[in-house]
Amino acid sequence: MNSKLDDDAFGESSLAGLKTFDAFPKTKPSYTTPTRTGGQWTVLILLISSLFSYSELRTWLRGSENYHFTVEKGISHTLQLNLDMVIHMPCDHLRINIQDAAGDRILADEMLSHDDTNWSLWLAKRSSAHEYQTLDHEDDERLAEQEADVHVGHVLGETRGGPRKRFAKPPKMRWGDKVDACRIWGSLEGNKVQGDFHVTARGHGYRENAPHLDHGAFDFSHMITELSFGPHYPSLLNPLDRTIAETTDHYYKYQYFLSVVPTLYSRGKNALETYTRSLASTAARYTRNTVFTNQYAVTSQSGAIPESPMVVPGIFFKYNIEPIMLLVSEERAGFLSLLIRVINTISGVLVTGGWVYQIVTWVGGFWGRRRRVSEGYLTGKSSLD
Repeated sequence: MNSKLDDDAFGESSLAGLKTFDAFPKTKPSYTTPTRTGGQWTVLILLISSLFSYSELRTWLRGSENYHFTVEKGISHTLQLNLDMVIHMPCDHLRINIQDAAGDRILADEMLSHDDTNWSLWLAKRSSAHEYQTLDHEDDERLAEQEADVHVGHVLGETRGGPRKRFAKPPKMRWGDKVDACRIWGSLEGNKVQGDFHVTARGHGYRENAPHLDHGAFDFSHMITELSFGPHYPSLLNPLDRTIAETTDHYYKYQYFLSVVPTLYSRGKNALETYTRSLASTAARYTRNTVFTNQYAVTSQSGAIPESPMVVPGIFFKYNIEPIMLLVSEERAGFLSLLIRVINTISGVLVTGGWVYQIVTWVGGFWGRRRRVSEGYLTGKSSLD
């Protein structure tokens, strides 16, 4: 059987034409020569890639915080007020009330607890704890703590276990300590409307069948350990928490203007979806990954006032409930998104590192040739010698 195939047709001479064509250009041999510098550069590129990949992983695990504002759609009628403060006057000298925009007057005296105490004991506690501030001074540590209380992860960690009913224990009265102050503490329910929570002296501000307190006994110096709205989370730092204000004037008026914003913190889900679920069920507001609370901003004004029946001294907290809801959510992208980001990061480092290495190598070679030429010119030698 004759075959038309010839083994010589597959010889080297027949493939010579194909050697001149190569659809996949090869790297130059000089680029593939192992060098010490190249090995060090490779290790550096790997370290940078690993560092950037680790940074991307941490960012993905931590998630990103998103802020949304929406009109509060839920209907709520009450608002809880949490208070823990000490006033430099005995309890029987004080009157505490709430007057809101609905016209209701709430006798806070009957709903809050009162403890006779000593002002110096609380000052000693303040100086030992180094936590209290004056109204005209805020230290960096306190500002950093307030900044931490606006992040979802920190808030969820501090509020784990739900709202609390207990307040901090006061310093114990010692034998011989004079009762010259009153601690007012507890939680009460009020109307969720604009209101005025105020502390005045007996016989001032309201008509009552009680002896008129002499003006010389007035001392509205006070120390606020906590003032918050909504569920009681004592570990969260509010603007007026741990503040102190002292005065030597008897007829003195403190005014605090508060703007309260309902806030919902959530993790792992869309904030708007979480808010919608919380409207349908109150229990959805207080879960492991969801916390409902209130934030407030405050400005203050204080000063001595003339002794006149038309002007009432005391401590006044004027609060206004904003008709908006702040939604703060910590969301995390999918694993596929993380993988794409890591691949893009590593690819970018490799490409950039390769270009930088080639440029450095070219500059080094160019500088070396110039140096050799310069040295040959100065010594009078040439390549023909």
